[in-house]
Amino acid sequence: MPAITNIQDLKDLHERRVPRMFYDYAESGSWTEQTFRENISDFQKLRLRQKVAVNMTGRSTASKMIGQDVSMPVALAPVGSTGMQHADGEILAAQAAEKFGVPFTLSTMSICSIEDVAEHTTKPFWFQLYAMRDKAFVARIIQRAKDAKCSALVLTLDLQILGQRHKDIKNGLTIPIKPTLPNLIDLATKWRWIAAMAKTKRRSFGNIVGHIDGISDMTSLSIWAAESFDPALDWDEVKKIKDMWDGPLILKGILDAEDAKKAVNVGADAIIVSNHGGRQLDGALSSIQALPSILDAVGDKIEVHMDGGIRSGQDVLKALALGAKGTYIGRAFIHGLGAMGQEGVSKALEVIHKELDTTMALCGETNVNQLGRHNLLIPEDFEGRWQKS
Repeated sequence: MPAITNIQDLKDLHERRVPRMFYDYAESGSWTEQTFRENISDFQKLRLRQKVAVNMTGRSTASKMIGQDVSMPVALAPVGSTGMQHADGEILAAQAAEKFGVPFTLSTMSICSIEDVAEHTTKPFWFQLYAMRDKAFVARIIQRAKDAKCSALVLTLDLQILGQRHKDIKNGLTIPIKPTLPNLIDLATKWRWIAAMAKTKRRSFGNIVGHIDGISDMTSLSIWAAESFDPALDWDEVKKIKDMWDGPLILKGILDAEDAKKAVNVGADAIIVSNHGGRQLDGALSSIQALPSILDAVGDKIEVHMDGGIRSGQDVLKALALGAKGTYIGRAFIHGLGAMGQEGVSKALEVIHKELDTTMALCGETNVNQLGRHNLLIPEDFEGRWQKS
């Protein structure tokens, strides 16, 4: 086993061990992938301020996200089809997150069901919801999340219409999967993945199959999924979902200051500055670039979290220093999962924690909650110079 020193090491293993269609599903964006790339590269524009001769003992990365204790302000983001990166992937990731003391967020489009994850964990996790045309399904899945003792609902707002990801089309990643010759040849080389998948019964979308009338196999699921997302989602509908959930609500997909203000007005507990990992509106701002203006607009009125492009503990520190109260990793933990299963997710969290802790110390800070803009050198044009609309 090669030494794992950073997330890139896990990414390299992930690429070797998981079928190409599933690796590409995780490591891709929509259209030209400009936003996908800039989510990562824009972090590099922010520089860190080194401080010396500071007592660095007694450091702590412990914090809170929506009032819940976390060992560091990093949550595992909801990622669809996680259970296709590694057998029972959602369960393994949730267990790793629980052991590390950070939140795990289960996607509506997960392979393992809400009940599966609840059965195999001992602490509450978060559940991510897509607004669907089928209101009865939405009501039922919210109730299932309540029954599973989920401690927060993460409502995704930026997937009313599905963005096009060219790699998925070229790879034949459909429901059911197209058994093309390139796919079959690739699968033949992924013996480790095949062996693990052969041992599990969880190979479909566990939150959906068996929970909707007429959805009993992958073909019927394909027809339902193609028309399921609700293009009519508006702020009135968000309020209805909030009332239905009646618990901590986090709104994911905020990239505009005016939308952030509306999230405050609707009574959300937190927002996630996110562009869906660059998988929806290509050409949108990176999450880290959009963060400052949103914080300026609502930072003292609602808890602001940030998702997108985080590949290191230094990225986490930069987001926190700008003012975010929490961050999310998606691809970073997926690389770990695809590479090494639960051990890989734990390794991804360990890597990010060590980088965060070390960088925090070298910046002269001993408490993650004391990070601020004084720890950064921010380019004057970091947010861009845009004409007023």
